[in-house]
Amino acid sequence: MAGHVHFLPLAAQSQARKSVFTYLNPDVREKLIDHGKLMRIDSQGEALDPRQSPPADGVALNLLGPIPLPLGRGHEQPTVDWYAAVRSTELGQVESLANTLRDSGGQHLFAELVSSMAVNSVLAIGDAANAESPLVRVHSNCLTGDIFGSRRCECGPQLEAALDRISQDPQGGYLVYMAGHEGRGIGLWAKAATYLLQDEGEDTYQANRSLGLPDDSRDFSDAATLLKFFAGDRPIRLLTNNPKKVRDLTELGLADITAVKHVIGVDDNNRRYLEAKREWGHEIGEQDLRTDD
Repeated sequence: MAGHVHFLPLAAQSQARKSVFTYLNPDVREKLIDHGKLMRIDSQGEALDPRQSPPADGVALNLLGPIPLPLGRGHEQPTVDWYAAVRSTELGQVESLANTLRDSGGQHLFAELVSSMAVNSVLAIGDAANAESPLVRVHSNCLTGDIFGSRRCECGPQLEAALDRISQDPQGGYLVYMAGHEGRGIGLWAKAATYLLQDEGEDTYQANRSLGLPDDSRDFSDAATLLKFFAGDRPIRLLTNNPKKVRDLTELGLADITAVKHVIGVDDNNRRYLEAKREWGHEIGEQDLRTDD
C-alpha cells in the first residue's frame, strides 16, 4: 500500500464528529480572550470568565466577535458585526481530540468529520447597542430557502427583508440566525421527506405528523440567552408572525416583546404552505396572502 490508514476508536470518532471543528489553538484562544473577542455568557446573558470551566449545572454560550461582515444580501447590503455562538458543552474534549487526530496521522479526517453541531450567529446592525428598543429577527435556518432560493417557503425573502428592515430602522437591531432549526427543528433529511409528503397532498404540519415528528420542535433557549446578552433589559420589537415564538421567548425570560408582522415573499408556490401556518396560529391575514398578479 502507498500509505498507512489510521483509525480512531469508535468513541473518539463519535465525539470528534460532534466537536472537532470547534477546536482553537490554545495560543490563538488566549489571544482572542486578551483582545475581548472570545467571551462566555451564562443562560441569563451575564458574562463569565472564559478561562474558567463553565458551570456544570447550566448552559453557557461561547461567543466569538465582533467580526466586521460586509453583506451582499438585501437592498441595503449593510456591514454588520457578526458574532458566532456555540454551547460550551459542545466544546468539551476538543483539544485532546484534535491532538489525537494529529498524533495518529489523521489530518485528512478533519475534512470528513463534519460536525452537525449548531453554531448560531448574531448580526448587530446599525447602532443596535444604543437602541432604546432594537428591532430583532430570530431567523431559523433554511438551506432550501436561505441558500437555494426555494419558493416552497418564504424563508429566503423573510431573511432578506429582515436585513433591510433592521438596516433601515433608525435604531438598528439584531438578526439572530439559529443554525439548528432546519425544518422547524426536524433537520434537513426529514424535511426533504416532508416535502415529498406535501407533494402527495399533506400540508407542512400533517407531513411532520406522518413521520411521527412534532409540528414545531425548535428550541429558542439559546436565542433567549443571546438576546439577554445583547439587548439586556431593553424592550425588543420582534419581526415575527408566530405567537408561539413570542410565548417561548417570554417564558425564557424576555419580558418586553412587541411582535411586528413580517409577511413577505408570498406567491403561488408557497401560498398553501402559508395558509397552513395561518391555520396553525400564525398572524397572517387573508389580505397578506394576496399577490400582485
